[in-house]
Amino acid sequence: MTIEPDNRPGHTPTLFACFLHFDLSFMLWVLLGALGILIAEDLRLSPAQQGMLVALPLLSGSLLRIPLGLLSDRWGGRRVGASMLAFLFLPLSIGWLAGSSWPVMIIVGLLLGTAGASFAVALPLASAWYPAHRQGLVMGIAAAGNSGTVITNLLAPRLAAHVGWHGVLAVAMIPLALVLATFLLVAREAPRVAAPRTLTALREPDLWWFCLFYSVTFGGYVGLSSFLPLFLRAQHGVDAGSAGLLTALAAFAGSGARPFGGWLADRIGGTRLLGLSLAGLALAYAGIATGPAFVPLICLLVVAMACCGFGNGAVFQLVPLRFRNQVGLATGVIGAIGGLGGFCLPMLLGLLRQHRGGFGSGFVLLATVAMLVAGLLQALTLVRSGWQMSWQARITRVAEEA
Repeated sequence: MTIEPDNRPGHTPTLFACFLHFDLSFMLWVLLGALGILIAEDLRLSPAQQGMLVALPLLSGSLLRIPLGLLSDRWGGRRVGASMLAFLFLPLSIGWLAGSSWPVMIIVGLLLGTAGASFAVALPLASAWYPAHRQGLVMGIAAAGNSGTVITNLLAPRLAAHVGWHGVLAVAMIPLALVLATFLLVAREAPRVAAPRTLTALREPDLWWFCLFYSVTFGGYVGLSSFLPLFLRAQHGVDAGSAGLLTALAAFAGSGARPFGGWLADRIGGTRLLGLSLAGLALAYAGIATGPAFVPLICLLVVAMACCGFGNGAVFQLVPLRFRNQVGLATGVIGAIGGLGGFCLPMLLGLLRQHRGGFGSGFVLLATVAMLVAGLLQALTLVRSGWQMSWQARITRVAEEA
């Protein structure tokens, strides 16, 4: 069965299931970051190893988004999404029962990164049910599952105080089982809008522009969500519980801004909101680089995460409009590059701290990159006047020629 793109009826149970899938997956994706202080002290990790510990899940999750996005387009998001959740019992079990050395934790981190690929499965599954004029809000609601970072950073360090960080990995399998069961019960595949055109999206320059923008906004969000506990510990000597609480506060700002950003992008335009978000993020990074006192630092971190959230919402208001028949592939590629941005951030900050003794130079570099990308977006909209209209016209032309 096929339906016209603008007559898609919507399906609230599937949207809810996709939100749960994404939320639980984000909880697990950043779990090693939330437990990073405890793991680092237990295994006596260097600053560079600490950065790698929280970055490895981001790397593998990012790389897996492309093949799983393709599988989602071909086999359906429900089937692929359920298989992903079932697989995550493996790294949690290994970490719980055998996570006593650095080499084992490398394996756990790489396997646990599978959770990050939820992005390329849950979002297209939800998007396929809804018409174009509701994509910003719908993608924002589904992607608000990145609030899983808030839950993990709030609960994991406190739970570890009672059961140890190994025990936290065991307890995490309880919500994993519940979400898997719920997803299987209520998620449904949407009727196809049109048969996917294999890999044609990869030839479109707009796909790679979206990748660049998302590597800064989503990379900033997930990278900071994973690394902030270690950053706050090193910078201000914050204990694990307090670091988790403060990270949760900042992550809440980012996850809350994402659905609002999608809604706002539907009204003022995704490109306009994205430009404002990138500029705000650059200013926040520059402020953090100055090494402010504790309270101003927390305020700047919250602003930075909120800017990332608005930017994420803006990007994925645009993606389903531009790549309507290949949302899974486009989401997978863009999400992969975005996740690689998240991988680079903690690696960069950890290495620079080890070799330069502080984080200032790292945040200067991050601010520079964000401002440069904001400038590129502005140049794109000026040189290619009416950017969105240009690719909307191209879609119409291709359809007429088919």
